[in-house]
Amino acid sequence: MNNKSRLTPLLIALALIGGIMVGTFYTSHFSGNRLSIINTGSNKINYLLQMIDNKYVDTVSMNTLVEQAMPKILSELDPHSFYIPASEAEEANEDLKGSFSGIGISFNMPDDTVCVINPIKGGPAERVGILPGDRITRADTANLVGMNQNEVMKHLKGEKGTSVALTVVRRGRQSPLHFTIVRGDIPVKSIDAAYLIDGHTGYVRVKNFGEQTYAEFMIALAQLKVEGMQKLIIDLRGNRGGYMHVAIQMANEFLPDKRLIVYTEGRKSPREDYYSDGHGSFQQLPLVILIDEGSASSSEILAGAIQDNDRGTIIGRRSFGKGLVQQPMEFKDGSVVRLTIARYYSPSGRCIQKPYQTGHDQDYENELIARYERGEFFTEDSIRQTGEAYHTRLGRTVYGGGGITPDIFVPEDTTGVTSYYKEALFEGHIRQFCYVYTDENRPTLRRYTTLPELKAYLQKQGILEKFAAYAERQGLRRRNLMLYRSRALFERALLGNIIYNMLDTQDYLRFVNESDPTVLRAIEVVGKEE
Repeated sequence: MNNKSRLTPLLIALALIGGIMVGTFYTSHFSGNRLSIINTGSNKINYLLQMIDNKYVDTVSMNTLVEQAMPKILSELDPHSFYIPASEAEEANEDLKGSFSGIGISFNMPDDTVCVINPIKGGPAERVGILPGDRITRADTANLVGMNQNEVMKHLKGEKGTSVALTVVRRGRQSPLHFTIVRGDIPVKSIDAAYLIDGHTGYVRVKNFGEQTYAEFMIALAQLKVEGMQKLIIDLRGNRGGYMHVAIQMANEFLPDKRLIVYTEGRKSPREDYYSDGHGSFQQLPLVILIDEGSASSSEILAGAIQDNDRGTIIGRRSFGKGLVQQPMEFKDGSVVRLTIARYYSPSGRCIQKPYQTGHDQDYENELIARYERGEFFTEDSIRQTGEAYHTRLGRTVYGGGGITPDIFVPEDTTGVTSYYKEALFEGHIRQFCYVYTDENRPTLRRYTTLPELKAYLQKQGILEKFAAYAERQGLRRRNLMLYRSRALFERALLGNIIYNMLDTQDYLRFVNESDPTVLRAIEVVGKEE
């Protein structure tokens, strides 16, 4: 009798639980009110979407709603977790994949018209006879005049093997020309330039860290070595990063055996260390790396590995400060989430990720503007070191929590900057003049096929005076005193753009590097490291 009395409360409790479960089941399936079983955040989102679909007053595209919600959800995590819709996923990966399918031209759009700067060598456009200076007015039935650049790209790109019919206006021809081009694979190069500056100092500009970057990098170094390279400058300024493993491969080429390059760690990602293997081909080569506020992610991994191992000198300005690792995750529809799964740490143990507040992406991006406004681009004393102090292999102090601070600071060059120059630059007058000048003088300019020849010719043509007259016709009032004070900057920008239009990116960089203070400082420093 006593045993039965003790079991009675337990039996009653079990009966109540069973009744609640049965009631909940029937309520959730037949009452139309699903809120009674919601107990997690993920359930809330799922049931909210179901309620909108079933009960909302107006018709709603659930696919559109989800597409709009995804970026907002991810923005609440960190500044580098983001969503790429299926329609944009392929284009987003082009720079990293190393190629895309299209007709193979570089172009700009003065006066809302597609103007060919250069057809890519060996590409489909060059093979059918497209020339620099050609204006493309139609692609199939689409009128390209007045179309924005993104829309133009959609008409010129396409699957490999598909064709597009172009209508082209060419200077000197009264009637339009018609070309049918079969689209092909167009390489996207990561190495903008690789040349010897002074007969023994190699210079390599790395634009990003993509699938082919390491192979391109090794080919460039091998060629420079054949030409007599004895020291090296790697330019990572403006390089926003890419694949982490590529930065690790590149760092490995310069480090002795068993040197830590980087390690990663996250809440669900156990610490993983990446070491050099001792097989690098350039372990003794004197090395300088150039960085600035545009250098991020993989650029900071490479610079941090070299700095913390005291393997070379970092020169320039403080880097961006991105120390988060993203993993791409693809949905069945082709859309992609790049989710932050870990932080990466340089060999000294520092994470260079700059501070951020979730949901405040605009403030995060504006941090570079804040650096500029407080003078960090111009004076080393303005750099704010808010992170913890760490030490390199030889005991030098470095800081985490806000990018890579260079070993040698070189300020942004403001010598000769005037309001007249800034207006000419930011309003697009310089770029527009250079295109017009190139287009009108292309037959003459084609005679000069090397940088020294073209530079010597342009220096005798009074380009600055021609620009001032052109800009005044465009509404930029001539100011002679400012024109004189900014003369060096103007000539560098004007001649550089014309050289780019007529030759290629490497020749452009060779020209501007001749007077680049950061490059000149690097040449001086790397010479002392022999």
